[in-house]
Amino acid sequence: MHARELAELAALVSAHGPVFIRSGLPIPERNIEAYWVASKSRLDRWGRTLKQISARAAEQGRLSTAAQETLVRGVVEEIFTGEILTRVWAAVACAHDRRLSADLAEPIARGVLIAHLEARHRVLTLLLQGSAVSPDLGVKLNRLRRHTERWTDMFVGYLTGLEDVAEFAVNPERARDFAEDLRFQAKMPGGRHAWPLIQASLRSALDKGLTTASPNGDLNARIAQSILSCFQPELFDGTGQFRTLWLDRLTNTADDAQGMLEELTADYEPSHPHSGQVSGARFRRFGG
Repeated sequence: MHARELAELAALVSAHGPVFIRSGLPIPERNIEAYWVASKSRLDRWGRTLKQISARAAEQGRLSTAAQETLVRGVVEEIFTGEILTRVWAAVACAHDRRLSADLAEPIARGVLIAHLEARHRVLTLLLQGSAVSPDLGVKLNRLRRHTERWTDMFVGYLTGLEDVAEFAVNPERARDFAEDLRFQAKMPGGRHAWPLIQASLRSALDKGLTTASPNGDLNARIAQSILSCFQPELFDGTGQFRTLWLDRLTNTADDAQGMLEELTADYEPSHPHSGQVSGARFRRFGG
């Protein structure tokens, strides 16, 4: 599973997060444990890879081969793009636990986020040193970082109306601004098309310039499985966006995670001929 699909999953988790949080349904411990195990494995792989990259860059002065630069690019893209889901899921888990006065999902999700941010810091240090990537690629990766930060703040902002989870945004103030924008948009004529437009804009932005494969696609799929399995099928009866069949299949095997995510996100494509008129300029800025 490509990290791009994890970003699309983050949009779905944000969209359905309020229903999930209000439901009061407990999260099975096995799903939280599965999230921790898969995330920890991916973090360990990132750590080993970044260590190897740093060592090679120190020896050679600059990574010289195309294969080496491709490896760096794949890992950096995965860390930056995957951070969207890590932050959004931490926000949902925190709000869910607060509603139940529980202490089950938040500590795990917060711990994964802290470790993810440590990996992000290592990547930023590597990019600042300038020996791991070419200047052109460094500019592209930094642009990706800025884009993913804004998407993160939008998705976290969507959740702040239930609980104050702005701390999980990159820029909490920007997340609160997005929350106000989204609430205003929902009241406008055609506001029901805003979220499909956001989803399409996200996909368009992330389809541009990313590598064709993520280095840890197997663990990305397991992470997606563990999160989707936390959402009980009865939460989505009648919505047409999450179906019991998908969740049953996802519970049984991580191999289906990517295919199911493609089916789920397909339901969010704009279907109204004028849906692009819904504050399109507001969302196009993410893809530039």
